Amino acid sequence: MAAESSGPRSPILPGSRFDAIVVGAGFAGLYMLYRLRKLGFSARAIEAAPGVGGTWFWNRYPGARCDFESMQYCYQFDEALQQDWEWKERFASQPEILAYIEHVSGRFDLRRDIQFETRVRSATFDETANEWAVETDRGQSLRAQFFIMGVGCLSSANPPALPGAEAFGGKVYCTWKWPHEKVDFSGQRVGVIGTGSSGVQAIPLIAEEAGHLTVFQRTPNYVVPAQNRALSPEEVAAIKADYRGLRARARQLPNLYVFSRHTDSALSVSDEERRARFEAQWVLGGLQFLGAFGDLTTNPEANKFITQFWREKISGIVKNPMTADLLTPKDEIFGCKRLVSGNDYYETFNRANFSLVDVSGEGGIERLTASGIRAGGQDYPLDALVLATGFDAMTGSVVRIDIRGRGGVTIQDAWRDGPGNFIGLAVHGFPNMFNLAGPGGPSVLANMVACGEQHVEWISDCLVFMREKGLASVEATAEAQKAWGEEVAAAAKTSLRSACNSWYVGSNVEGKARVFMPYIGGFPRYEAFCNRVAAEGYEGFELR
Repeated sequence: MAAESSGPRSPILPGSRFDAIVVGAGFAGLYMLYRLRKLGFSARAIEAAPGVGGTWFWNRYPGARCDFESMQYCYQFDEALQQDWEWKERFASQPEILAYIEHVSGRFDLRRDIQFETRVRSATFDETANEWAVETDRGQSLRAQFFIMGVGCLSSANPPALPGAEAFGGKVYCTWKWPHEKVDFSGQRVGVIGTGSSGVQAIPLIAEEAGHLTVFQRTPNYVVPAQNRALSPEEVAAIKADYRGLRARARQLPNLYVFSRHTDSALSVSDEERRARFEAQWVLGGLQFLGAFGDLTTNPEANKFITQFWREKISGIVKNPMTADLLTPKDEIFGCKRLVSGNDYYETFNRANFSLVDVSGEGGIERLTASGIRAGGQDYPLDALVLATGFDAMTGSVVRIDIRGRGGVTIQDAWRDGPGNFIGLAVHGFPNMFNLAGPGGPSVLANMVACGEQHVEWISDCLVFMREKGLASVEATAEAQKAWGEEVAAAAKTSLRSACNSWYVGSNVEGKARVFMPYIGGFPRYEAFCNRVAAEGYEGFELR
């Protein structure tokens, strides 16, 4: 495997008892730490990486960038910060996003309360003291009234089991833990396994360097052009002149994201108008391609129109009809999986130094050999292999920690049939524990930064309420959790997205319960529900 960055571990910070322990120093965890400190709570953040950034610290692979526009995929809690930071591109790259997060952590002096290069091994709720006992992999025993998870939805890797991996003589790189130093593929025979978002972003850039690139594809994805570009000074100035207005408009939209969208039906217009609308959204690029009509992910007939348009586009880009056919999902609902946005992805398949291998059949990838991969009875010689195989999404980073609530019940047992919770934030049986931007909330279906801010602010208000009332614990009731689960499931049934195999439902992880995990009812409805719970004295929670 590719070597990780090495060096001395960061020192252990003094102190063992806090009001709150926050796990993770990505966007949500950092804001949680900032908010706790501002409100007078003592807090310690625990972060596995040697720096801030969460997923943006680890995912340094070629082409890594966000698919939400940079001027919205950033904090809004501080107006001066919004005005001061200058984004360079429409869709920010990983280095630019990481530089931004590092700037924020320095601007607000957050690092002094973060212990880096440390993992939480276990967290156990002490029912007598109404607090959490937390053990780290560095032998520390910490205590806090509140235990807050900010571990991210897409941060627990899901590597494939590849027979013969120990025999492979080449280098192996993982998109989720890319080396910090530049990887030079010049002249090499490179293989890539995985054609999700990470693979789609990395493949075109690797192909430019490699002597030959072979992509092993099990399942094709719908990919649309990002149409990324530099941001003009005029465009930036216009947004900053009314940043508050932009954010207010976003808050009224289902995914907390302002972009060109239409609410009418794809069935309500002529063929010519429909095609013109699709073409206009294609030129705009990115996820807003799905904004061409309001019923593309709810009406199967409308979905057929966008699928046909996409197929015509791809057949016009990819010169080899057989390759184009392999790249086309079969009987797949467009947008059912998270739509992938990329730059020059399909154009790459026209390169002379490129091969596409279909491994969806029974033969598939048989094993790694000393010199490459054997798939479908054929040997493919490789000097390097890139794994872009995705994550145990939504729950993976939570359940990999030994978390025990009342009566010693583990989070693994509590979530065996799916991640039950109340308003996406609290789990029955786990008092004083909160989970940021995870299952049961809009999270991955929304602007994650803005969604995380709303979660942090709601939790912060709850903690202040408890302090003012002299309360020791807060816990979601079984009845409230059940009712919220029914709300999440009912919302999912209205969307075609719950009908296919995807990481939204955990189908990419063997043995994982098949449940549509995010809340697809839209952010305005979600926020109104959260606000109502708080306004009614935290109805749905047992306060002790």
